[in-house]
Order: sequence, then structure tokens, then C-alpha cells
Amino acid sequence: MRLLLTSDTHVPGRARELPGELLEQIESADAVLHAGDWVDTATLDLLEARARRLVAVYGNNDGPALRERLPEVARVELGGVRFGVVHETGPARGRERRCAERFPDLDVLVFGHSHIPWDTVAEGGLRLLNPGSPTDRRRQPYCTYMTAVAERGRLTGVGLHRLPPRRP
Repeated sequence: MRLLLTSDTHVPGRARELPGELLEQIESADAVLHAGDWVDTATLDLLEARARRLVAVYGNNDGPALRERLPEVARVELGGVRFGVVHETGPARGRERRCAERFPDLDVLVFGHSHIPWDTVAEGGLRLLNPGSPTDRRRQPYCTYMTAVAERGRLTGVGLHRLPPRRP
């Protein structure tokens, strides 16, 4: 299964629309995992319409309309890999330990909030992935998203993709 991982889209707050490259990746993915901070329901509607399968949660910037439609934590098995999706995991310091304790039944945890790409493995084997943000780079040099492949119980081909700067 080809996966697209994204978070912190913040449309229309940080961008008027999602980058074209990200939309193209949605079309070719078997599943899209979104770790919250949508900001508007139109972006959720768009991904629900385009994605073959959408696994998504709400974030701290998402209001009641999004919270009614999305969970705080989502769990799914894709390609034999047990995924969790959550928006916030707390400070970077101690993240692996906290997440391994909170999610002992997962193989991979996709999270957002910081807009900072992250790829580590906790003691015990939980892999933590933050795809960054495709619309708001914050202190990072680029806006980003991730792709990966899940098959036969393994996650492979994890890639961080940099998006070109937006035109004003």
C-alpha cells in the first residue's frame, strides 16, 4: 500500500489551498493519513472526495465542526502495519518514551503539531513520523509531506518530500 502522510494543512489560514504536488500524491496513494489542524471543513471534504482511504484526526486549531467529524486518535492496520494518528505528542524531549507508553499496540505513530519533520524509533520499536506541514514551514527551510509503503507487516520507503516555495 502506498501511503501519503500529511498534517497541519491550516487552509485557509496559512495558505489559500493545498499545494498541487500534494493533491497529485493523494490521487496515487492507497491511503492518506492526516494528523490534524485542518482549520476548515472544506479541506476535509476535498481529501475525503479524492483519497481512496482517509485516516484522519482533529488538531488543536480545529473547531467544533471538525471535531464532530474526526476523532482525537485514529488507529488502522494498513498492509499489515498497525498505525496510529494523533495531532499532539508533547515536547520533543521524552517523546519516544511517552509515545511508546501511550501506544504500546502500534507499529507506527503519525503525528503533527510542530510542523517539524520527525522520524525516530522508540525503544520497543514504535516508529514516530511527523510529516511537517505542506503549507506552513515555520522555522523549517521547506514545507513538507511524507510518503511510505506498508506491505507484509513492514513499513518501507519512508520519504520526506520538500515542496517548492509558494508564489505570492
